Amino acid sequence: MPVIKPITDLRNTTEISELCHAHRELIFITKNGYGDLVVMSIEAYEELLENAAIRAAVAEAEAELEHGGQLHDAKTALSALRRKHF
Repeated sequence: MPVIKPITDLRNTTEISELCHAHRELIFITKNGYGDLVVMSIEAYEELLENAAIRAAVAEAEAELEHGGQLHDAKTALSALRRKHF
């Protein structure tokens, strides 16, 4: 369930920081009853970036496959990588 706090709660930085780290998700900040900001811990931000990078890589691979990309057998590809790097 999302955590929603009014902007006046930002005065208590310790509480907001503890919330961010305890929930490891976004804290929505409202101003005059409307969404205004999102606050998150660095760990949550890094996880968000990592997930975005994975989604981008998957989308790139799917686009490459759609445009005639070549599929490789996983066992063969991993064997070739092991021979090359180990």
